[in-house]
Amino acid sequence: MAEVEIREENKVHARPRLITDTVMHYCPGCSHGTVHNLIAEVIDEMGLEDKAVGISPVGCAVFAYNYIDVDWVEAAHGRACAVATAVKRLHPNNMVFTYQGDGDLTAIGAGETIHAAARGENIVTIFINNSIYGMTGGQMSPTTLLGMRTATTPAGRDAALNGFPYKIMDMLTHLDGATYLTRQSVHTPAAVRKCKKAISKAFENAMAGNGYSMVEVVASCNSGWKLSPVEANRWMEENVMPNYVMGDVKCSTLPK
Repeated sequence: MAEVEIREENKVHARPRLITDTVMHYCPGCSHGTVHNLIAEVIDEMGLEDKAVGISPVGCAVFAYNYIDVDWVEAAHGRACAVATAVKRLHPNNMVFTYQGDGDLTAIGAGETIHAAARGENIVTIFINNSIYGMTGGQMSPTTLLGMRTATTPAGRDAALNGFPYKIMDMLTHLDGATYLTRQSVHTPAAVRKCKKAISKAFENAMAGNGYSMVEVVASCNSGWKLSPVEANRWMEENVMPNYVMGDVKCSTLPK
């Protein structure tokens, strides 16, 4: 069979230049790989390859440094925003971002996140919210929905026993230092395009010195949810997205 020449002008998509050859370990249907691609594309298109520094803590997010070919610093559980603060203050011309899941960011890392936003640190947080501890066995996280079954809430999350889920992005809106807060997803092609624009805007915001930015990506965890990738996306649309509504939550500038 003759080889088919792919003309450059006919190319629809290719692997982003900053994505490495390492085979990704994520489960089929996981959103992490898609978000990795978007981050790599944005960094490349903005010409930030030599300025980008990613901070990855624990959980599924920890291996991001294997896949995106920029500088990385690994942080202790929950401490990504604290480490990012130090890196950005020492190297103010760099594009510093954290890559965190809901178990890391909204539980042990909630304090670091809130105070980084309150200070108006010029960093970006990419927040993957799949409402479960994906890597460690599927336990309940702070963002787990009421009634949602997990390894630690087999009968469903009960407010009287487990408390209510909370939306940390909504909590950040009253902080003057948090200037760009947006909630996106990557479960459809249209959503992927919107998420890429949001990441670009967040990076531009940080490089302009306009304070703290967060891009929350509402995601599925088909392994933790015990669903197929297709079923997980459908369940997310029907149950998660009504609680975590898509779109920009806050766009502002730092107070004078």
